[in-house]
This record gives sequence, structure tokens and C-alpha cells, in this order.
Amino acid sequence: MVKIKDIEIEFLGHSGFLIKTETKIIIIDPYNTSEKTPQADLILITHPHYDHCSIKDIQKIAKPNTTVLIPADAQSKITKIENLHLEVIESGDNLEIQNIKIRAVPAYNKSKSFHEKKEGWLGYILKFQDVIIYHAGDTDIIPEMKNLTGYGKKDNQFITLLPISGEFTMDAEQAAETASLLNPTLAIPMHYGAGVAGTLEDAQRFVERCKELNVNAKILEKI
Repeated sequence: MVKIKDIEIEFLGHSGFLIKTETKIIIIDPYNTSEKTPQADLILITHPHYDHCSIKDIQKIAKPNTTVLIPADAQSKITKIENLHLEVIESGDNLEIQNIKIRAVPAYNKSKSFHEKKEGWLGYILKFQDVIIYHAGDTDIIPEMKNLTGYGKKDNQFITLLPISGEFTMDAEQAAETASLLNPTLAIPMHYGAGVAGTLEDAQRFVERCKELNVNAKILEKI
């Protein structure tokens, strides 16, 4: 766990994260979550693949009227779960939900077919006053990331959650290059260790390369 001002960030495994404020619990892409994972006020889903949009996990962490943000093509999966408040979101949308500012940004592969740009799948930027968290989703280094560089140049605490597995996303070295571009306060690796893609060694390689690039990076232990 890391704590940035009043915001706590915990790693749920693979690409899943728990973000806790003084009043809200936000969970992104829960997959194979542990029994320690609390119920969420807000759940963000980046795309409909089973390891990011897991019905079993959403059922486990949802409570009546939990808000779920989803891209349009994940909606049919989520509607199987009762008593949720669904919000369909697409790249470029800016929302304020439960006093949390959320921006949806693109996430895609440039030369692979796993996450094509035309699908409109997402990363998310969450703003809590001067603490900003970027969950990149399943993505390569893409041109749109240049639009995010300002977050690392202002008086913000800017946290990036970046996939490092390779194969379906950018690899550890490419993710470190992305971190160098974005200049975050802290870069945290994800998309590894769940038997889908990526290993702890990939995450360690990411941290080592970030150090060479003068980027602060840290591996979080799964709760």
C-alpha cells in the first residue's frame, strides 16, 4: 500500500487496484480479488476481457447501488448483476461521480489485435484535488499519452499505474519509457502475476529501468 496525502492505493493483483479516500472506496478492474477486498462505492472497468471485467469479482465487491463505469461493449456482461448503477463511458468523457473527477482516456495496441483502437477501450484518470491517478488500462505507448504530460509538471502528486507484461500490452522497458515521458511522482507496475501475462520479474525489470531513467517506481504487494 502507498498513501499519498489522504489517498491510499492498494494492489489487488493483475490490473486491479483499490483506491481509498476518507469517504469512498474505488476499485478498478477487479480480478481474482482476495477476501480482504472491501465493498466498493465505485467500480471502474477498462474493457470487457475476463481478467478486467470479472462478473464474479464485481458481484463480490459490489453493494446495492454501487456505481460501475464501463465502456459500451461491457454493458451486456454487467447487466447480469442486479442493483448496480451503470454508467457507460467513452474516451474523452469527463464525469464527476460522488465528488470524484474522472476522465476516460484511450487504451489500445498499435500493431497487435488484442486491444484495437476501434474498440474504444479505456484508461482512467482520477482527480482528488492535487492527487491525480492514471490507470492506463491494457495499452501500448500511444500518441495520446503526450496529452497527459502536464500532470507531472504541475504541483500535483501524480501516480501512474502502467501495464508491464508485454504480449498483450507494452513490456517493462516500454512502460518505463512511458513513465519517463509522464514524469509521475510514483510509477506502479501492473498486469502481471495472475497467470494471464507478465511475472514479478517483469515488474522488477520495470522498476530497475525506471531507476535508470530517474523515475520513482515501486512494486506493491497484493492484498
